[in-house]
Amino acid sequence: MKVVEVKVNGMHNPIGFDFSTIRVAWKVIESVGTKQAHVKIEIALSKDFSEILYKKSGTELLQTGTTLAFSAQPETRYFVRVTVTDNCGNTTMSAPAFFETPKNNKWQGQWITGREDKETHISLQKSFDLNGEVKSARLYISGLGLFEASLNGQKIGDEVLTPYYSRYPDEVQFLTFDVTKAIEQSNLLEIALGNGWYKGRFGLNGQKENFGSEFKAIAELHIELADGSKQVLVTDESWNYRISETKLSDIYDGEEIDFTNDDYHLKPVKLTRQEGKLLPRYSLPVKEMERLTVKEVIMTSTGETVLDFGQNFAGYVEVKSAQPLNNRILLEFCEILQDGQFNRDNYRSARSEFSFISDGKERIIKPQFTYFGFRYVRLTGWSGKVNPSDFTGVALYSEMKQTGSIRTGHTGVNQLFSNTLWGQKSNFIDFPTDCPQRDERLGWTGDAQVFAATASYNMDTAAFYQKFIHDLRTEQVKYDGILPGVIPVFEPGREIFSSVWGDFATIVPTVMMEYFGDIEALKANYPMMKDWVDKITREDIKRGQRYLYDFGNQLGDWLALDGRTPQSMEGGTDAYFIGSCYYANSVKMTAKAAEFLGYKDDAKIYEDLYDKIFQAILSEYFSASGRLVFDTQTAYIVALHTGIYKNKNRLVEDLKTRLYKDCYKLTGGFVGAPLMCKVFAENGMEDEAFYFLTQSEFPGWMHCIDLGATTIWERWNSVLDNGRLSGKMMNSLNHYAYGAVVEFLYRNVAGFKSVKPGFKVIDFAPQVSSKLGYIIADFDSPYGPYHSSWEILADGRLQVTLDIPFNAQAKVTLPFYQGKEIGILETGHYEWIYEPKQNLRRVFTTSSIVKDWLKNPQGKTAVETVSPLLDYYLRTGNTDFLYETLETLPSKDYMGFTFEEVKHLSDAILAIEVE
Repeated sequence: MKVVEVKVNGMHNPIGFDFSTIRVAWKVIESVGTKQAHVKIEIALSKDFSEILYKKSGTELLQTGTTLAFSAQPETRYFVRVTVTDNCGNTTMSAPAFFETPKNNKWQGQWITGREDKETHISLQKSFDLNGEVKSARLYISGLGLFEASLNGQKIGDEVLTPYYSRYPDEVQFLTFDVTKAIEQSNLLEIALGNGWYKGRFGLNGQKENFGSEFKAIAELHIELADGSKQVLVTDESWNYRISETKLSDIYDGEEIDFTNDDYHLKPVKLTRQEGKLLPRYSLPVKEMERLTVKEVIMTSTGETVLDFGQNFAGYVEVKSAQPLNNRILLEFCEILQDGQFNRDNYRSARSEFSFISDGKERIIKPQFTYFGFRYVRLTGWSGKVNPSDFTGVALYSEMKQTGSIRTGHTGVNQLFSNTLWGQKSNFIDFPTDCPQRDERLGWTGDAQVFAATASYNMDTAAFYQKFIHDLRTEQVKYDGILPGVIPVFEPGREIFSSVWGDFATIVPTVMMEYFGDIEALKANYPMMKDWVDKITREDIKRGQRYLYDFGNQLGDWLALDGRTPQSMEGGTDAYFIGSCYYANSVKMTAKAAEFLGYKDDAKIYEDLYDKIFQAILSEYFSASGRLVFDTQTAYIVALHTGIYKNKNRLVEDLKTRLYKDCYKLTGGFVGAPLMCKVFAENGMEDEAFYFLTQSEFPGWMHCIDLGATTIWERWNSVLDNGRLSGKMMNSLNHYAYGAVVEFLYRNVAGFKSVKPGFKVIDFAPQVSSKLGYIIADFDSPYGPYHSSWEILADGRLQVTLDIPFNAQAKVTLPFYQGKEIGILETGHYEWIYEPKQNLRRVFTTSSIVKDWLKNPQGKTAVETVSPLLDYYLRTGNTDFLYETLETLPSKDYMGFTFEEVKHLSDAILAIEVE
């Protein structure tokens, strides 16, 4: 039995964050017992816990985050340990974890800057000496737009793009670094500065200086010597600066470095105005998380050298250079080759370049103040042979543990999982962006909302999303409750006020509670939930209160394929119907949050409001018999997802009819497609869910993969069948929203469906299909690792396994099980092998379409034996025939076959098994 992964406020050993509230979480592994009988949490100043400052114990302390009534002092490191006793009497203690508080809010340091023009990059400097042995040293620092600090020529810390994105006029994050081991007797502290989001190009219009126009920094270095004396070095007028080797730095355009710059002449700094309030950091560290090698050096037909990393990702290239003096090396970045040539048209105005001028020395070179989204790199100016090992791709993303993994018997689905994970990594750089490459990279809330559940299976996103929630809340309070569709908002009064996007306010806090079980976080996020639904309600009251969100400029089913024209951004589903359903859903989530938090009056208000909205939607959008007035895939999916309908069975049957009318082709956009497979799976349409997941023709997830996608595309047709981009205006090949389908794999196929917060109890009812053959899935939940697998064996039996972590339970319903239902199981490893109720090796079902039969050799032979069917298709060229099923063919006897022939065909088709 081991107590592991002790976290404070959702982080491992955090330094410099706000600890006004403290929550401790932990996991237990390798246990003999199944439940927690007693827990003790202790806090001390020393690692040996010789003096306990605080203790909390009990039988019901929450593994997912127990709040401690402990008041932490500034500039102090505290150690935490957790002792757990299980229900068998075994007791074990965790290794010490720690958290360290930032400095107090009284700053001696001042904001300083140089005396150059606003484009000239500078590096601030201060030399200082010490006389004595250093006991401890902490650097408290911020710099705008971005900073990189070094001490005695060595970079401080391993983070990049600090101090991250904030609404700078309101608040600026400062970071805390432990520099004890880096301090010497004679020292040089240096702060290099870049443009970043603060003063570089940023926003939909690519404008510069959105928040400020000058480089600046503030810092305090607190040193304690062994003799007990203390020294504080602060930024003030005694500092100097020099012109930096960096000549350009920009999130969109890239970076230029001139190593031949030998002007190290120091000039006196000047004081400058204060920015927004300095706050302890709330961003997770962004680090160099993975390294990729060059898969191929391509020489194009036009003589260009292109490096292919084989994977679309976000970060930069680290170059090992020994280039001749004054050689200028240029690296340009793109996602796709066109006709074998480098092409970055879809980056729009983003130059996306990294260049350096060599000083003739051997160096390891990489950018400091930018990142790129790319797979391919065009290399220009390189002298000598191009050695692939001299170029390393460095993937950047916020430091989050990967918690989920999926492997199946379908190679395309496995690639889909990889694509989704890489899309998340690429766009989780401090805040969830829409894309990492073009002149945008903004915090679109709709994308983040639809992907939140998948993201939180894939990785431990709790602290990451709390940062984005903080950013959004900073904006929301300015706009009377509107949760903007995108941040930052540069034009007050023109913020996007739309359902689905704004419903991030309720959906993501709900997901965070479901996935991580952090009550304190839900309490902190509740005002955002409340303000969003209250804003819609106030606007509705102004026009007479119809209890519908059928007003305003809503985005609807964005980029769906059933819009008015092939070029339409908005889908064919009524945006006000979507808005009203999401309004109802958000009110219901707010009511549940209020009830969970004990806000009984609020809970009653929102429950009553939900009932009124529900009835208003039924009255406005459903016929008396229960027929939905909008006959689109997304309309049915939204109604089923939100639970708003008169007759569920009628709705499901109408959805099936709609799929038939659409020739079983996906039509949904950002609203419908991410929910599609999950909604199908949870409404008796498992076959349809697996079909759409694995459908290889346009549009669909496998179609993108067949065309070479290594991340998720923004559009279903981002790349055409001929391998060319479908357009360059709004066409990202690294947009994660459609990757939300992976939630279906975790939740429905693997069976990791949370019933109680933090996955303390799951509803394990995995769904099985011969299209996958098997699945092996792992999810490291807040209670510990779940493992699930199923496999259709060669002899037709089904093998299912499940591992339940300590202090958790699973309600188990085995797929196609012929025996007694399993019921509730405790911690442990379980395995079942049994004969299923039906033949799971069967390739086709009654709802499989003719087009798929014909792709299968046995299926094609079966069709050929009922000649009138194939004759009809060949004679008329009627492709409608290809989208018929065994359920619909009996009504198509005008094609010239008999019911008896269809019966023979059915027997033949349903007898085909996987090889």
